[in-house]
Amino acid sequence: MKRNFINQKELSDKFWNIECSGKIQTISFGKTGTKGRETVKEYADEKECLQESEKLIAQKIKKAIPKFRKMVRFPKR
Repeated sequence: MKRNFINQKELSDKFWNIECSGKIQTISFGKTGTKGRETVKEYADEKECLQESEKLIAQKIKKAIPKFRKMVRFPKR
């Protein structure tokens, strides 16, 4: 699983990427156009790695678009 996020609000121009491969989670972040920083974490198993990655992705989405959620109605599943 791999997800990429880019923040280009006002003067900000940053990226945040997460990749989960097996039980290894790699997160890279920084200013767009640079190599940025990278953190690598190893979990006990693949399921735990996926759960933690999905939790971080949900936090990023919640932080990034709170105003958008109020304006747009999402369909129920």
